[in-house]
Amino acid sequence: MQNVSFKTSFFITLFGFFFGCHLFGQDFFPYNDNGKYGYMNKSGKIVVQPEYEFAEDFYEGMAVVKKDGKRGFIDASGKMIIAPQYDSKVDGYFSDGLACVKKGAKYYYIDKTGKVAIEPQCIAAYKFSEGMARLQVGNKFSYIDKTGKTIVEPTYEGAWDYSEGLARVKKGTKWGFIDKTGKVVVDFKYDETFEFSEDVANVRVGDEKTGLWGFIDKTGKVVVDLKLDKAYPFRDGLALVRVGDFKTGKFGYVDKTGKVVIFPSFTGAFNFSEGMACVSQSPIVNGVLKDAKWNYIDKSGNIVITRGSDFYANFKNGLAKVSYGGAQTYIDKTGKVIIPTK
Repeated sequence: MQNVSFKTSFFITLFGFFFGCHLFGQDFFPYNDNGKYGYMNKSGKIVVQPEYEFAEDFYEGMAVVKKDGKRGFIDASGKMIIAPQYDSKVDGYFSDGLACVKKGAKYYYIDKTGKVAIEPQCIAAYKFSEGMARLQVGNKFSYIDKTGKTIVEPTYEGAWDYSEGLARVKKGTKWGFIDKTGKVVVDFKYDETFEFSEDVANVRVGDEKTGLWGFIDKTGKVVVDLKLDKAYPFRDGLALVRVGDFKTGKFGYVDKTGKVVIFPSFTGAFNFSEGMACVSQSPIVNGVLKDAKWNYIDKSGNIVITRGSDFYANFKNGLAKVSYGGAQTYIDKTGKVIIPTK
């Protein structure tokens, strides 16, 4: 009897999971039809008719759309839940149950009914991440929690979102990391850092052109020596790196020991996403890619989508938005065109 109950519970949970994903719009994609935006699903079926001036991805079941010059929010059925009334986009999507919006010169955090939850006193506000949001107060940055309480006083000249429990912050001219109490856990000794991803962070010592990059763990211990010309955060177990200067260098990928897994042979490249990365082998002319075309590689470095897109795009929920000859479309991981957008 217990086994039957477990199976029943399992299938109810599984059904709820897939229904929830559909309900919350995880597999809905914005598309453009003659200048108006709507949404399609992964098979290319229209699920929200094109009627908006702009439309963005769904986050936590809600998506930002623009109508009559203002931004509001719809749910996955296409129903307008929060009427268009907000101005320029900030981090204007839902994160941790709240969205950061701007009306005139004022910032607000609203819940999914549109009710103002926090009205911060600041010059600029940003989205919540792991229960914390950064604010610019005067010339300094601080952090608040979801009640609006200040947890980290306006102390830092620079700050970014929390990731894996830590936030990168700037004191004077150097970067370090703090925890959610504001305690410094990695001292201020780096000239540039990125967020923690997959338990490590890429850091640089030296100036932007000649400084060297490596990776540290959450105690500040160096796990990949600072000897890379450029390094980016880990995604899908690999990190994008550049060998050579920013004008002529080539891109490849390393693992967490610093070992080269995909040889630096690309003139342009981006992080892995869902097992694939967008890369280019177009020529560099005067330090920039000339008429760049973008393909996709797998984690072995094999080019698996050979048709070159006019611009780069990561895969998200199984699709990537690309452009062929100026016509935008979505492709799946086989390179199959799902639906063109006009």
